[in-house]
Amino acid sequence: MQSSDLELLVTRVMPFGKYKGRLIADLPGHYLHWFARNGFPPGEIGRLLAIMQELDHNGLASILNPLRKSPA
Repeated sequence: MQSSDLELLVTRVMPFGKYKGRLIADLPGHYLHWFARNGFPPGEIGRLLAIMQELDHNGLASILNPLRKSPA
């Protein structure tokens, strides 16, 4: 994981599925854990989902809060 990955978690949206259009950082834990059990998709999205699942599982999702853009 690189520090730039953390920024991607709060800017990249889920491109498919039930939560299509939602920020990766805002995906519910049960959805992330489902991927952990069943396999992450290939490529960047899969890598970001795996990172977010690890953060969520370890109770560290709040470290992303300072990276979120404040509403203008």
